[in-house]
Amino acid sequence: MLTAPERARFRKRLLAWFDEFQRDLPWRRTKDPYRIWLSEIMLQQTRVTAAIPYYERFLGRFPDVESLAEADDQEVLRHWAGLGYYSRARNLQKAARQIVAEHGSRFPKDPNKALALAGIGSYTAAAVLSIAYKKKMAVVDGNVARVLARLDATRGDLRKGSQWQQLQKRADELLAPSAPGDWNQAMMELGATICTPRSPQCLLCPVAEFCEARKQGLTDVIPDKRLQRHPVELILATLVLVDPAGQTLLLPPPKRDVKAMAKHDVATLLSRMWHFPTIHVKQDPVRELRAFAKGAIFSGQKITSKFRALAKVRHAVTYRQITVLSFRMDVAVLPLLPGSKKLTLNELSTVPISNLTRKIAESALSASEIAAREPRGRTASLSF
Repeated sequence: MLTAPERARFRKRLLAWFDEFQRDLPWRRTKDPYRIWLSEIMLQQTRVTAAIPYYERFLGRFPDVESLAEADDQEVLRHWAGLGYYSRARNLQKAARQIVAEHGSRFPKDPNKALALAGIGSYTAAAVLSIAYKKKMAVVDGNVARVLARLDATRGDLRKGSQWQQLQKRADELLAPSAPGDWNQAMMELGATICTPRSPQCLLCPVAEFCEARKQGLTDVIPDKRLQRHPVELILATLVLVDPAGQTLLLPPPKRDVKAMAKHDVATLLSRMWHFPTIHVKQDPVRELRAFAKGAIFSGQKITSKFRALAKVRHAVTYRQITVLSFRMDVAVLPLLPGSKKLTLNELSTVPISNLTRKIAESALSASEIAAREPRGRTASLSF
């Protein structure tokens, strides 16, 4: 534990370092709570460099909370497509509608009211309220937790309830009351750029003298590694139907309540967005996909067209390792299905699709380009 004079020195040095060395990020140029909130949601599970272009494009279309609240939910998802973890976008819009309806289109200053918004937890509430409104609330995310753990040489699983509570208490004690927003950003910046998970740059750290892990030679082993969940292997089969005009068939997002979906449900794996006809594979992908297509796509009609194998697609969603066996089938006329869309493979970005669906489309496009370069009649490379 630091004494009062040590805490004062710690705060002064960290804030001075942040003032001089902080990265120039677009959300740091504003105190607009909407923009700060958007950045915090986007930065969950997403690297800063990847989030910046999405942040700027999203604001170009939805510059304020009213425009987000009024927008069609499919358009919101389309602008989010590629960032992944689409529940973030759904909750973002749901909370925007709450803010417009209940808080006069202004992100609430009251912590309890902020926590009542969809998708807002203690970290996000503290980040937005401290930066936008100077509320004296300390944040604890992965970066901050690592800094605090090394500062006090804390061992064990930091995510356990009691450990995390202690980290929050420690963060509250260190918070600079005169500049809570800058302080929180400085702690996060320190963890992101200096006190990194691997090979921390202790020689560049502005508060290295206070670090117990450094004094004890434990910076490489603190925090303790979390136990990794055993990966689950999943195999899917997807059918890419293509008509003579080059159009394909996309099925609409499912209408089932997400809470009722199993974790390995196909719709969940495809982020509940527009998608190609897709099934789980049990044994024989071609036989099972053909049976599915006959019943669900072609209403029991006999399928005579050949399935042509496309390149395998591999995709990871947290602990799930997904292999997609994709097949192209050329048809004279695409079937008419309620709510479905007919688009060329190059037009899929006009509707919200998941990264997995995008990979499948890219595989199909690549195969089409190869086939177009082959002499007439040579399609063996695509046959299954």
